[in-house]
Amino acid sequence: MNMKSAVKPLTERQTWKVLEAHYQKVRDLHLRKLFADDPTRGERMTVDAVGLYLDYSKNRVTDETLKLLVQLAEECGLRGRIDAMFRGEKINITENRAVLHVALRAPKEASIVVDGENVVPQVHAVLDKMADFSNRVRSGAWKGYTGKRIRNVINVGIGGSDLGPVMAYEALKHYSDRSMTFRFVSNVDGTDFAEAVHDLDPAETLFIISSKTFTTLETMTNARTARDWLLAGLGGDEKAVAKHFVAVSTNASEVAKFGIDTANMFGFWDWVGGRYSMDSAIGLSTMIAIGPDNFRAMLDGFHQMDEHFRTTPFERNLPVLMGLLAVWYNDFFGAATVAVLPYEQYLKRFPAYLQQLTMESNGKHVTLDGSKVPCDTSPVYWGEPGTNGQHSFYQLIHQGTRLIPCDFIAFYQTLNPLGRHHDILLANVFAQAEALAFGKHRASQGGGHAGLARAHRVFEGNRPSNTFWPSGLLRNLGKLVALTSTASLHRRFGTSTRSTSGVSS
Repeated sequence: MNMKSAVKPLTERQTWKVLEAHYQKVRDLHLRKLFADDPTRGERMTVDAVGLYLDYSKNRVTDETLKLLVQLAEECGLRGRIDAMFRGEKINITENRAVLHVALRAPKEASIVVDGENVVPQVHAVLDKMADFSNRVRSGAWKGYTGKRIRNVINVGIGGSDLGPVMAYEALKHYSDRSMTFRFVSNVDGTDFAEAVHDLDPAETLFIISSKTFTTLETMTNARTARDWLLAGLGGDEKAVAKHFVAVSTNASEVAKFGIDTANMFGFWDWVGGRYSMDSAIGLSTMIAIGPDNFRAMLDGFHQMDEHFRTTPFERNLPVLMGLLAVWYNDFFGAATVAVLPYEQYLKRFPAYLQQLTMESNGKHVTLDGSKVPCDTSPVYWGEPGTNGQHSFYQLIHQGTRLIPCDFIAFYQTLNPLGRHHDILLANVFAQAEALAFGKHRASQGGGHAGLARAHRVFEGNRPSNTFWPSGLLRNLGKLVALTSTASLHRRFGTSTRSTSGVSS
């Protein structure tokens, strides 16, 4: 398949034109009517796969809408692009690279070939090296320069080398070693570094410098400041650096020049995109925090979703459905944003992580052949954990003039059962999804202040949402990340020239 060849623009495809006509017919249909006409809709429009339950019934779609969206994906060659990615073909056309984040979580017995070589053994060699190092740090066998054990770990990176590890640490904090402190420095603003180290002992602190090239301006500025801080606290002996710094990089000469023993350099590959790298060596801080066994359980969740995506028919395929619904709202309804609303405090950084996954993947303005994109590209992703957001911005979603599709994430069980907290939390999830869909009918207003107050309490509903119900957090974090990253890769039908968009437009 020649990814660079000119292809018919998305908006000129036959199915797109049919969808445009279909949109005109269904654009004003209210979810109240869709549910009234089909009492089974709430049970029928669901997918239960690999430990994730998705309720997508509260979307402004009919069976015909979904059929046409799937037909559009097929017409654009999505299946071929999926297969090309898993085969290791170089679908990143501007950098002539494979796009194989799926290899990072493949089991040892798998075979994924890039340039004639199975890369899976390389992946597991790095994972084994990470596990050995993590166990030494966690057990206290790794000692700092003065002989003290390491109690503080600071990851220094930016972009994918920071957002993924921060999100994963916060998400999996329940499983982390609470005798250790984990912090993250990314901003070149010196305050970020100063606050990260202000109460730490250099003798007990390990820095992980995460930079593929070891030349990224922000990361290396912070790394040199960290080096100066450490040496100032440990008497200035340059030999201390090797005991308190490790690198996640591919640039051995720069790593050695910095003073880091290259035996403590953890590598990755040019077929790993930064925003998809949290399950590579970039996840070293995560592995130290939660331990190698839990890290591998997370990877297994990633792999389960990868296989679901690779093998499941489109109409039951979670990433494909999410990608197609995003196209429907973004390009037909003109919805410029999507709210991601995790009703789980551990996922408080998940929306911020998704911002990079989706908007860096889909923010391009040209197609694979270099022509201008004829339709809108990615919506803006944003959000906060529930129930905090309900007391912040939900009124705009319910009553504002803009259509804002919502993705709710909630767990049937909590890792921290306290009284009625979780029951109240789940009641809010159900209530918000229901209110968004069905609204509040306009009551008789009457006159005066009472009528005015009633008018301000009315909301129309017909606001779409998805609700995800994962069965647990550890493995399902990997599934959620794989789901959202894959959906973002394949939602734009090939409009990205730099990254890994999965469908030719």
